[in-house]
Amino acid sequence: MKSSRRSRHRSRVLGAIVASAALALTGVAGAPVAGAQSSVPGVDEVVSSPNMKHLANVPKQAPFNTENAIGTDIAFKDNHAIVGNYDGFVIYDIANPAKPSIVSQVLCPGSQNDVSVSGDLLFLSTDSSRSDDSCSSVSQPASDPASWEGIKVFDISDLTNPRYVSAVETDCGSHTHTLVPNKNKKSVLLYISSYSPAADLPNCQPPHDKVSIVEVPVKNPEKAALVATPVLFPDGGNAGGPNPVPDLPNRSATTGCHDLTAFPEKDLMAGACMGDGVLIDIKKPLEPKVVERVQDNENFAFWHSATFNNAGTKVIFTDELGGGGLATCNEKVGANRGADGIYDIVGKKKEPKLEFKSYFKISRHQSDTENCVAHNGSLIPVPGKDIMVQAWYQGGMSVWDFTDSANPHEIGFFERGPVSDTEQITGGSWSSYYYNGHIYSSDIQKGLDVVDLQDPRTDAAKKVEFDEFNPQTQPVYKKKHS
Repeated sequence: MKSSRRSRHRSRVLGAIVASAALALTGVAGAPVAGAQSSVPGVDEVVSSPNMKHLANVPKQAPFNTENAIGTDIAFKDNHAIVGNYDGFVIYDIANPAKPSIVSQVLCPGSQNDVSVSGDLLFLSTDSSRSDDSCSSVSQPASDPASWEGIKVFDISDLTNPRYVSAVETDCGSHTHTLVPNKNKKSVLLYISSYSPAADLPNCQPPHDKVSIVEVPVKNPEKAALVATPVLFPDGGNAGGPNPVPDLPNRSATTGCHDLTAFPEKDLMAGACMGDGVLIDIKKPLEPKVVERVQDNENFAFWHSATFNNAGTKVIFTDELGGGGLATCNEKVGANRGADGIYDIVGKKKEPKLEFKSYFKISRHQSDTENCVAHNGSLIPVPGKDIMVQAWYQGGMSVWDFTDSANPHEIGFFERGPVSDTEQITGGSWSSYYYNGHIYSSDIQKGLDVVDLQDPRTDAAKKVEFDEFNPQTQPVYKKKHS
């Protein structure tokens, strides 16, 4: 989810969508999958294609049961799902996917609180200005030079009792972060994505065309430290500008990156950097180098996230038009905005090129009270196929096939009706990921959902298992992993 200034995260997320009322709801367009609904479901009504079976929901529980306690990203460890929340994080036991249960909850406010895991360590992104780096901090203006935001480190060797270990402050905070294991295996590197500098923010000064890299020693996590701040766009990024469609948000200028996805086996990273989509060479981990860069000033407003296919020959970039708050899944916005852009990686290994092939967007129109746009997803590991599951906020989750880059198509979906049919309340699936045979979704307001995808086209994926999975650190899928 996008926010324009560090000190405005919560108000931006929950209340910045007045323009959405102008976006009209119309009938379903395109060719939906078999079993798709022909009208908007009722409030909280669950609907799905026949091949998507809803196994379980665990509602948010106190102190995370308020509208402001927004559920965010997910990481996985030893059949546990760890779900970030604007107020901290929650650990679920998912050994029995049909009966997930809460193991522990950690109250540690500071949006977005995106998470990743490595062994007994958990990392938590804080992207709102706080009075200090503790979990008892309070909100404080980003214009105050004493304010803090950055990355926190927890020991989760005891999943029932996580222990706060250390923190590292980073410029402009940590909106998201991407874990890359260090080749010496003695530490992990965290590539911190942050953006939106301003002259009146002492800890977030323009230009901000860089990432921050934090190194965390595995055996001494209390010694986590900032080790590099490489500039990705020395000549500046996309300057941004008006959206070609009236009444839609402007195209974002590039002032940092929103999300980075690593493919460690290829020493490659894909960056969604607000106005730019990039490929980054990370052979020298502390000296990442942009080797390819594309823009889409006609249809993309905010480059949000990236996903490689398993062969590392394609990248899916998402456009989070409206920052996750607008109702963009409708006829007015159309099929090419607030969508995925599919790019093939072509050319020589040392000089890769991103070649645009097509767009993908869910065809089920949502109501004008439902925030809906392309968001976080992961591959479904089917050998020889490129299939992924993806969150669309109140558009639910979609399973779609992009094996033919020029002709992607949906093969399954799950969604709820609007949180409200009279007012816009930010809700829906923030992240939808495939892990060890099932789909897990972090719903902003409804908690954790578990879905069983029952389809012969994806059955082979059930043979792939991981003890640990961070979706923004893509592995190469094989039948068994430890």
